[in-house]
Amino acid sequence: MILVTGASGLIGRHLVARLLAEEQPVRVLLPLHGGRSYAHLDWLNSVPVVDGTVQDAEALYASMADVHTVYHLASAQWWGRRRDLDHIDLEGTRNLVTAARSARIGRLIVMSHLGAAPSSAFPLLRAKGQVEELVRNSGLAYTIIRSGIVFGPEDRFVNGIAMALRANRFFFLQPGAGDGLLHPIFINDLIEALFRTLEALHTVDQVLEIGGPETVTFDEMLRTVMRVSRTQRTIVHLPPYVMRTLNANLRRVFPRWPVTPQWFDYMASNRTAPAGALYDTFGIRPQRFEDTLLTYMPRRRYGREYTRALLRRRVGHE
Repeated sequence: MILVTGASGLIGRHLVARLLAEEQPVRVLLPLHGGRSYAHLDWLNSVPVVDGTVQDAEALYASMADVHTVYHLASAQWWGRRRDLDHIDLEGTRNLVTAARSARIGRLIVMSHLGAAPSSAFPLLRAKGQVEELVRNSGLAYTIIRSGIVFGPEDRFVNGIAMALRANRFFFLQPGAGDGLLHPIFINDLIEALFRTLEALHTVDQVLEIGGPETVTFDEMLRTVMRVSRTQRTIVHLPPYVMRTLNANLRRVFPRWPVTPQWFDYMASNRTAPAGALYDTFGIRPQRFEDTLLTYMPRRRYGREYTRALLRRRVGHE
């Protein structure tokens, strides 16, 4: 049996679908109460669900029965505040490791970010680095996958840029020069890598860094999104600290404002994986950033999505 935490998030829901397509036995840990909607999970009635979260020790122990592999994806990485990162990522991982040791699971596969480090000055990358440290010191067999920015039709980061461009018809505020390197990876390529990790014995007890076929600066990414979505704006550069303050004030008024504090953490410096790592490790030829955006972005009505996002209640972990 394979257990997936964070199964309602972008990566989790695609991974569960991929595992089911290969007839793998899957169980998910999801909170079934609290007003959350799972209408977007097509597979919900096809898998056993344990009601609970990574903060619920009893649910964690129940979910581990007969499990040989855990995909740990639950995180507050994009929507959470700093205390959410501590509560969900750190506390949740501690709870999960304790339950996994008791159940003697075979392996723990964990998602992380390029640039993660326990000593990082940036809350998101520091939290991810501390999670990695917990997993490495757990005594369990593990695989940690550090990926670049994940993009696809349902992602929060690249689609968030497209929505934020609708906030103003004339200009877009960019933190600094936007010259930090990012390494975007298409969701389908990441899911394939996660799936192949199951049988790839050379990935056991390894920290793997993967990204797509190209590295881009945030400025290049922004201009690509403007070009593909046909939303040209004048780019206005502001100091990052000014952008953080402005963004914090916007989020007080609009809790679902598409730009989260974690964006600035991830854009603060270069976040790249070794060239060709995805192919060398998993034999996957990754899809290019702009070519993939062209398959879905021109048809989207981001103005409507932007309005709905501002009015929507906060959703679960991903």
